[in-house]
Parts: sequence; C-alpha cells; structure tokens
Amino acid sequence: MTEFLVIGECVADIVRVPGRPDVPHPGGSPANVAYGLARLERRTALLTQLGEDAAGELIGDHLRKAGVDLLDDGQRGVATPTAVVTLDGDGSASYDFSVGWTLRPVLLPVAPRHVHLGSIGAVCAPGAAAVLAMAERLRPYATVSYDPNVRPALFGEHDDAVARVEECVALADVVKASDEDLAWLYPHASVADVAARWLEMGPAAVFVTLGAKGAVAHTRTHAVTGTPVATQVADTVGAGDSFMSAALDALADLGLTGGDARTALGELDEAALARVLRQAGTAAALTVSRPGANPPDRAELAVALA
Repeated sequence: MTEFLVIGECVADIVRVPGRPDVPHPGGSPANVAYGLARLERRTALLTQLGEDAAGELIGDHLRKAGVDLLDDGQRGVATPTAVVTLDGDGSASYDFSVGWTLRPVLLPVAPRHVHLGSIGAVCAPGAAAVLAMAERLRPYATVSYDPNVRPALFGEHDDAVARVEECVALADVVKASDEDLAWLYPHASVADVAARWLEMGPAAVFVTLGAKGAVAHTRTHAVTGTPVATQVADTVGAGDSFMSAALDALADLGLTGGDARTALGELDEAALARVLRQAGTAAALTVSRPGANPPDRAELAVALA
C-alpha cells in the first residue's frame, strides 16, 4: 500500500545566477516533498501534470529514479510548468512562474495512509477544486498535511488567497508554513497568533519555519521551539519542502499517519514535537548546504542526526 500520496504541481526550476549559464532543475513544492519522502524510503505516489516536453522528461526521470510512482489525470497536451529562479548573493531565491494547473478528478489506484497538498496546486483554479475534492474524499482513511508555500504572483487577490489557504488549512491535520508565508498572508499578526488561528480551524499541529532561526511547532496545548541547525548555505531552494518531507517521515515513525491515528496525532507531546523539529530541521540544513532541491536520503539523514 502507498504510504504517502502527494497531490500537486511539478515545476522545472530554471536556476539563474548572474554571470553563469541557466541550469534547469526538477522542482515544484509538492514534487519536492514526494521526492524527499521517496529518498527517505517511504512508498510515495505523486498525482500531478507533466508535459510531453524536455522539462517533463527531466522531472519525470528525476522522480522515478527516487522511487516516486507518478500518476496523472489522463490529459494530454499540457505544458510542464516552469519557473525562472534567480539567486542573490546569499543564495536566497526569487521566482518568475509560467504555470498552468488544470488537474481533473480521478479515481486513484492507491490507498494512502497520508495525503499531502501544497502550494500552487491547492489554490489555483481550475485544478485546485479537484485537489481538495480528492483530499476530502480520502480524509476518513488518511491524515492530511498542507503547506501553502505562498507564491504571491500566482495567488491572486490577497483576501481571496487567504480564504483559499484557510480552506486547505481546515481540511488538514498538519500544516507547515514559513514565516515569510505568514507575513504575506497576515502582515500584522505574529507567528503565534496565526498558529492559534489555524489550530482553531481544525489541524492538530502547525509547524512554522523561521529560516536561520530554526522552526517552531504549535498545538492546542504546546509550543516548542526547534534549535537551529548550523550549516553553510549554498542556496535555499527546496529547504521548506525538505523540512516537510522529513517532518512527515518523523510522524510516520511515531505511528501518527492514517485516519486511525488522528486522535493520537491530536495528543502530540513536547518530546514528540521536538523530535519532529530536530529531524525536519536537520534535513532542511542538509538541503541548503548544496545547490537545488536536493534532500537527504535516509542514511545521510541518520548520520547527520547522530
């Protein structure tokens, strides 16, 4: 049985550094999460859209080599989304997207214990409606996670974007976001205030990454701060996605995925939250230490944690 089903976009990241040739990398937040989970030896399927083009071939080969099972909705003639990723002097990334997302509802040949949604695919019409409908249909049997991974250029009018994000939050058991995501969504609210707002909507846990300052985890009864993991930054591409996949891996190790684990997930204690933060933060640190969305495999992560 598939452990994890990720639903969302693949994007070919065209990495642009001044004075160097453009370099294409497989990307897209949901695709990166699926890749990270497969690298951690989790049985993972990705429901997505890939074009019959060079970018689609690059991404498809990349995901299959890691062990990701690729699913689609049967549409042909779609173009693989692209993003020009420009890196500044400290490795921080900015994005210029060319994305279409027209996913249709499908009957899935998988029975996952966990469903992950994220980014463009969860909020951008017309495909987002199919994503949410499938997640809602699977929710009685599977836990659900969500990462807004905000892309302002694609999220449209601010208030509408917040409403769509909150619809996804209300469907999720676990939400992960960056402090930059929260600053765009709720410019006058603190991280703790946003976490409290989201927890009232239904999730059991909210994780917020804080860049070099580490990450925090909030539940209805606990707030835990993860210790930052020191590293030399090559670039930040895929760091949040690596954090997400490693956090989900840690929750699976704790037996906290699947609809039958929903009650236990709601009772996460401080020790469990600290364990998830440490594993996820370490995976993110390894990812930023090298170019592109290149998360660790299980052996590499185990060495770093030891």
